[in-house]
Amino acid sequence: MRILLVEDDAVLGMAVRDQIIADGHSVDWAQRIAEAGDAVLAAAYELILLDLMLPDGRGLDFLKARRVAGDVTPVIILTARDQISDRIAGLNAGADDYLVKPFDLFELSARIRAVGRRYGGNPNPLVRIGDLDVDLAARTLRRAGKPVRLTAREWALFEAFVQRPNMLLSKAQIEEHLYSFSDEIESNTIEVYVGRLRKKLGPDVIETVRGLGYRLGVPAGAN
Repeated sequence: MRILLVEDDAVLGMAVRDQIIADGHSVDWAQRIAEAGDAVLAAAYELILLDLMLPDGRGLDFLKARRVAGDVTPVIILTARDQISDRIAGLNAGADDYLVKPFDLFELSARIRAVGRRYGGNPNPLVRIGDLDVDLAARTLRRAGKPVRLTAREWALFEAFVQRPNMLLSKAQIEEHLYSFSDEIESNTIEVYVGRLRKKLGPDVIETVRGLGYRLGVPAGAN
């Protein structure tokens, strides 16, 4: 998942950025509304984490403008303003969730996953694919009953396919989902990670559509 973080506090911003990266997502960090505006024009995000009080304006105005423009990207508001009226205003402006500072970073991770599942079209965190049992909420995976350990990046790639079971993803789309502007991407990076997933989860777990991209495989006996 590619996430835009809009937060002017350097300490909190670094902590949230590092947590997002540790979870296997990519993140672009904007500290001004103007920077956030440029970012959403340059990249397709799957989630925006938005502070309400920024040096060059209000996050709520940014959110309203995005919704008026037809942008349906899910938004989680991060703010120190904890009045019920503030929460109602944020939700009425089009926010999908609201987290009051200070917050636990692991709670933030859980909310990011929940919003990702909801907007990925698969709100159920428990998924079965052939002999694979996937818990998207706990981020655990079993193959034929035995636990399989994935790295953060391997999990992020696998989750991208699980959340889009019938969708063909091009290499460019996958890179857009998984990497931020600052990441250096080798030409064969996606192929390497697909190969690792096939080695751990089975050769049919990801299907190659030659010249077009990849999609989630449907092994024999899959539900």
